Amino acid sequence: MRRRLPSTAEALEILKRKRSRPAHRPPPPAGRALTGYVRDLDAKFGQGASALSARWKEIVGPDIARRTEPVKLVKGRNGAASSLEIRVAGASAAIVQHQAHDILARVNLFLGPDAVQKLRIVQGPLRRSEAPAPTSRRRQAPLDAAAEAELAQGLAAAPEGKLKTALLALGRGVLRARR
Repeated sequence: MRRRLPSTAEALEILKRKRSRPAHRPPPPAGRALTGYVRDLDAKFGQGASALSARWKEIVGPDIARRTEPVKLVKGRNGAASSLEIRVAGASAAIVQHQAHDILARVNLFLGPDAVQKLRIVQGPLRRSEAPAPTSRRRQAPLDAAAEAELAQGLAAAPEGKLKTALLALGRGVLRARR
């Protein structure tokens, strides 16, 4: 049995009597929803070792920073002492152990008074890679004509090609080093 469709007037009357559900709203962006929560967590637990990593060289100095890196900052529970775990490259652990009091003082100066009470030293390879500073290469002065002629005469019997070019470059380097 087929059901009869309502007319336009009947459809409008039905819509006036019945309440429809509101349109679905999309959820708010996650960043906006989490901002307050992250702010509360940051106030409670601090930024951890990532805040130290960014300024580690300034905190402990370039000599110690070259040999160490902060790994994690562990907050103590129920008022227990918090500790900072640092990774030390190789045999430098003994040197760092002797400077532990100074390192703790500098870290507490950065994080706030009594933020860290213990220093835990772990030996191991450092994970960060420190790229060497780019060196500027100056163009070296050319050899004088007599030295260049003597070098060319010595390599006259060599066949033309990559080997002869490499030998010329080596000879020029040796002769410049002698000067």
